[in-house]
Amino acid sequence: MKREFAVIGLGRFGGSICYELSKEGMNVLAIDISEDKVNEFKNVASHAVIADSTDEATLKELGITNFDHVIVAIGDNIQASILTTVILSELGVNKITVKANNDYHAKIVNKIGAHHVVHPERDMGRRIAHSIISNNILDYLELSEDHSIVEVKVSHKMIGKSLVDLDIRANYGCNVVAIRQGNDINVSPRADEVLQEQEVLIVIGSDKDIARFEKELVIEDD
Repeated sequence: MKREFAVIGLGRFGGSICYELSKEGMNVLAIDISEDKVNEFKNVASHAVIADSTDEATLKELGITNFDHVIVAIGDNIQASILTTVILSELGVNKITVKANNDYHAKIVNKIGAHHVVHPERDMGRRIAHSIISNNILDYLELSEDHSIVEVKVSHKMIGKSLVDLDIRANYGCNVVAIRQGNDINVSPRADEVLQEQEVLIVIGSDKDIARFEKELVIEDD
């Protein structure tokens, strides 16, 4: 059974979500106050409508409570984002994800009913910053304010050593949750597993511990 999604706000972020969900075969209702934006997504989403999401009656008419997940991706109009989130929460929408423009915005929507808040610009900035520090850092994903998960290439400092030898958990407070080589992923690898060139470690931990792990084991001098 296909899940039902509604995306409110069809800017760069909301539009990207709309495209990806539709590509995965999901039923998507695309909503924006701009006729041009809605026309752009008429042939992408299951339905695309011009609507003011700050009008409770309008959202009721659209049957917004019937959707499994509503994404509030309104761009620069923080007031509209907050009012929309309040209405969705009061209507009892099952799951509400809100794009936050800043930390203040995030705090407010968290308090008024958002189930999940995303910071696309900030998160992308962090990912890019980590990737340009070293070619060995492949990806960086924030899990919470203090914890993240990072994908790193096995560096020359690690090749030929086992997880026991490196003792990453004891020395850096991080956990290696998987080892990837190509398309093969070894979840919960054995402690005596010897690391090879071209392998990728998937590591989880606090931001402070991950930073120390990257500095001492991952980043290599050019």
